[in-house]
Parts: sequence; C-alpha cells; structure tokens
Amino acid sequence: MSVLRPLLVLILFITIAAAPSEGARRGAAAHETSVASEQEVLRDFETILDLWRDGRFDDLYQHTNGGKDGREKFANRLASAPRKPACCWEKIQDARVSLKSGKNAVVQAQLGFEASTPGTEFVTKAIHLKKDGATWTISQSDLYSLADLSTHKRRYKYLPIQPKK
Repeated sequence: MSVLRPLLVLILFITIAAAPSEGARRGAAAHETSVASEQEVLRDFETILDLWRDGRFDDLYQHTNGGKDGREKFANRLASAPRKPACCWEKIQDARVSLKSGKNAVVQAQLGFEASTPGTEFVTKAIHLKKDGATWTISQSDLYSLADLSTHKRRYKYLPIQPKK
C-alpha cells in the first residue's frame, strides 16, 4: 500500500499538469476563429475580383459599400475601366490579412491587372474591407482606385534626356 499511494499521486499530478487550462482552450479557439476569418476575408475578396473580371457588375454592386454611384453608373464606370483583374494565379499574390475588428479588415496583396498594354500589370496595395451581414464588402472608391478610375489627376512629366550642347 505504501508504494501504491505515491504512484497514484504521481499519476494524478501528471494528469492535471497535462490537461490544458480553460484559458488555453479559449485561446486555441480564438486562433482557429481568426484563421477562419482571415480565410473568409480572402475568399470574399477573391469573389469580388472574380465578379469584376466576369463583368457581373450587378452582383459586384452587392459587395460594395460607401459609394454614391447607383448600379448603372457603377457598372458603366467599371465596364469602361482601363484595367480589370487578371486571371488565375496572377489575380492575387502574397496576400496578408489584418483583422482590425470583427467588422474591419485590411488585405495587403500584390494584385495582377490586365490593361490596354499586353501583359499583366502588378500593383501592391492595401484594401480595406468591411463586414456587411455575412459577406465582406469593398468601398466603391477602393474599387475605382484599383480600376485606375480615381478622380485624382496624375502629375507625371516625362522629360527626355537632352543631349549636351
């Protein structure tokens, strides 16, 4: 009996020490939830890019927020945009999601676009998304910026190299 008692105490101690605490269990669930949310944000962002690429502007309009343009003007502006998302693996690369809160997220990624020139134009940009119901939405201004429709005038000045006299 004297050998059995320390053995039982040792087994009890190992069992208690090996069991995760309540806080550790909650932390693991929170981590799994944040990973799931990050994947959800990326999935919805890819859906936005796919809808735009396919020209499904009415469906895309449902994934926008904070814009003053109606459906028709929105569709016309994106249909005549100088660039649209590229296909397949060029569409989105090196994506990182930062969840700011349960309703705000930022996607930092390298995005591929087809423009009037041949080839794919890559743009690295941070896109803010908001949770609206069950889906993540993008602001119309961010979408117009990606489409190269921003209202800001560019001030590029090309000066060829002048030969020395």
